[in-house]
Amino acid sequence: MTVHLLETAGQVCPFPLVEAQAAIAELPAGDELRIDFDCTQATDSLPRWAAEEGYPVTAFEQVGDASWTITVQKPA
Repeated sequence: MTVHLLETAGQVCPFPLVEAQAAIAELPAGDELRIDFDCTQATDSLPRWAAEEGYPVTAFEQVGDASWTITVQKPA
């Protein structure tokens, strides 16, 4: 399993979600995508998208005053 980083800090919503959807489509099954973001709306949209698509969230935390990281796994 490999963890791939998607840095979306500075992007307004919905771009973190759009980029995450494209990035995870390219990953091999079993790999994880770590998305670093600072768009407040993405704190709702990214976990919701992961749940709807069946991608397990393996980590989700606030890492600064207005920045977060979420890691989702592409199922095998």
